[in-house]
Amino acid sequence: MSSSDIFIGETIGTAILILLGGGVCAAVTLKASKARNAGWLAITFGWGFAVMTAVYISAPLSGAHLNPAVTLGIAIKDDDWSNLLTYWSGQLLGAMIGALLVWVAYYGQFLAHLTDREIVGGPGAQDVKSVEAREAKAGPVLGVFSTGPEVRVAWQNVATEVIGTIVLVLAVLTQGLNDSGKGLGTLGALITAFVVVSIGLSLGGPTGYAINPVRDLGPRIVHALLPLPNKGGSDWSYAWVPVVGPLIGGAIAAGIYNVAFA
Repeated sequence: MSSSDIFIGETIGTAILILLGGGVCAAVTLKASKARNAGWLAITFGWGFAVMTAVYISAPLSGAHLNPAVTLGIAIKDDDWSNLLTYWSGQLLGAMIGALLVWVAYYGQFLAHLTDREIVGGPGAQDVKSVEAREAKAGPVLGVFSTGPEVRVAWQNVATEVIGTIVLVLAVLTQGLNDSGKGLGTLGALITAFVVVSIGLSLGGPTGYAINPVRDLGPRIVHALLPLPNKGGSDWSYAWVPVVGPLIGGAIAAGIYNVAFA
């Protein structure tokens, strides 16, 4: 795989991942959506199928890592760091493109949701007194773009992301890789999709299971930049958790693999 193939494949694949994954979050969240209140099962299966679709599309180009934690795990397993930044840059760009496409697809629903007084309150309801307060307050549609904890306990939130990512990356390293060992194979895509569903159902409750740094960071950046009325803050005080936690989890999973399976 050339560097250009890797960058293009990861950009396309991660964009599709976030488009479909963020799309199911929008469908369940936004008031004017036909799927509103479809629930956690819809979200977990939506994300699982998003992973499967994105992997099948991008695997021929890049091996379909679509996740910096997976890329880190494979790099540690192989002791090969040559394409790490190429993968990561494509993944972050793709995540931002995918989030932007969610906004385009649900443009009218975002406007209807964020101008509904039952959702955002009356005039001035979103006003806050300082930049710090705006950043601390998660806006009413932030969950469409990125994750957040139900109970904000930093060490537990990090631990939850670490544990979930260990499961994901171990599954990829032991069952998901193609014959070259550089990315996901045909059967691996299906296995990984079901693993993501399982993680969402079992471990997604505390933090919303980012288990992927760019899945959270890219859309959070887009949320901060989009001209959404009454959108509230992007909760930057939490943003480090779904970046650091998955990277730690990916590294630990690779260490476990090298000790127990290699």
